Amino acid sequence: MRKLRVATVFSGIGAPEQALRKLNRDYKIVFACDNGERTLDSSFDEIIEKTRNLSAKECNDYIKELYRKTKKINYVKQSYFANYNIDEDSWYEDIRFIDGKPYRNKIDLFVGGSPCQSFSVIGKRAGLNDARGTLFYDFARLIDEMQPRAFIYENVLGMLSHNKGKTWKHISEIFESLGYKINAKVLNSVNYGIPQNRKRLFVIGIRDGDEMCEFPDPLPLKTTMFDYLEEHVAVKHYLGEKGFKFVTTSKRASVNNEVIQTQKANQQFNWNGDFVFEPLDKVKDDPAIMERAYVGEYRGQVGVCRQLSYRECARLMGFPDDFKIVVPNIPAYRQIGNSIVVDVLVEIFKKVLEMIDDENQ
Repeated sequence: MRKLRVATVFSGIGAPEQALRKLNRDYKIVFACDNGERTLDSSFDEIIEKTRNLSAKECNDYIKELYRKTKKINYVKQSYFANYNIDEDSWYEDIRFIDGKPYRNKIDLFVGGSPCQSFSVIGKRAGLNDARGTLFYDFARLIDEMQPRAFIYENVLGMLSHNKGKTWKHISEIFESLGYKINAKVLNSVNYGIPQNRKRLFVIGIRDGDEMCEFPDPLPLKTTMFDYLEEHVAVKHYLGEKGFKFVTTSKRASVNNEVIQTQKANQQFNWNGDFVFEPLDKVKDDPAIMERAYVGEYRGQVGVCRQLSYRECARLMGFPDDFKIVVPNIPAYRQIGNSIVVDVLVEIFKKVLEMIDDENQ
């Protein structure tokens, strides 16, 4: 069986790649793309005019130079290159300027999830042109241009109700217009082995098939948050008095929950997200912790509170400990919180690969 040819956009820290590794599946990254939450000063039309007569490689190089001139670091790219085997020519900074036609029939699996955006629709049925000006348009355009054997699209649950349901109606119609057998479902990671209540919309598209791809059945949850904790974490993660009192009384934060809330990009800032309470006996002999942390009472016990560490957050998204965390504090949390739960993709991939592997022999 030859290598699975994979392309991703809004690639983040590589949840699809990690899922394939968990499946021991040999794969090749044809390309990946993420702008690292940066924006360009030049308008879309200006860039199109400047790149009109350039080759695909020249266009890619030009876009990279524009992003370089912003003097803003693409921390996502740093994480991605530290963990995956990819060359510079296979990395794109901006989905809007990827030409999918050279990749036609050269992609087995295409994965991504655009920001949730509404758009105007002309006529009774949404077509690809009706999504112009949105990043979803470019995801759909690349499907149309590349004709991957299968695609997986992921988005937040709110997409279903966004713009009073019109956004999802239009998006689903556009997917169907591309000639793929489409199936869509909301999956919660707590039902796929990860103790996190994280509901996400997934869309599976299969080309050249008479049947849609079924979604995986739920799995029993056998772990809790405590199974993912490190024995020792950096002192900087411990909370002072204000933070301790906030997270132990606020509805925005939860402490010592066996199943955590949805991890978010800002999950450990403004005391937002899940936290760990540790009894005083565990930390009292560590002078650094005792100097930094506020000692208070929580549910009848005296102790301290701390954030989840980067590694703990990554584990709770299904990333193994050999995943390299190479970026600073804020981007590390943002990248993990923005990712897809790896274990959910593992189960989806099992179903998708069953359908497309015959062509990959």
